[in-house]
Amino acid sequence: MKNFYNYLNFSGNARQAMEFYAKCLGADVQIMPFSQGPADMPKDPKTADMVLHSRLSKGNAIIMASDCPPGMPLTQGNNFAISVDCDSREEVDKLFASLGEKGQVIMPVQDMFWGDYFGMITDQFGVNWMFNHTPKK
Repeated sequence: MKNFYNYLNFSGNARQAMEFYAKCLGADVQIMPFSQGPADMPKDPKTADMVLHSRLSKGNAIIMASDCPPGMPLTQGNNFAISVDCDSREEVDKLFASLGEKGQVIMPVQDMFWGDYFGMITDQFGVNWMFNHTPKK
C-alpha cells in the first residue's frame, strides 16, 4: 500500500467546497466536471458542471472529492470514504475481498476510463472504501 486518502462526497457543491479548502489551505486544486466524463457516461445539462472528481494537494497532503451522481442521495455522516492507493491489481483484489466480507459492493473492481484499476465497497460496519491501482507507464 502506498497511501490512504480521505474522499469526500457532496450534494452539488463540491466545487465550492474544494475551492474554499484550497484557498484556506494554500493548496492546489484540480476539478473534472461531469461534462468531461467518459463518452459512454450519460450527459445531463443539469449536472454538467457538477464535480465528477477533484483533487486538492499541498505537499504530500491530499483530499479528494466529488458530487454524488443523480439518483445517489447524500446522507450527512456517510459522505466520505477511505481511499487506498494500492501497489498492484492483486492488492486491490485482496483488500476489496477481505474488507468487503459481509459488506456491500458499490462498484465492482474494474479498469476505469482514467486508466486505473478501481473498485468501491461499504464494509460491514458502514465505512466506505475505495481501492485504486495506477499502473506504471
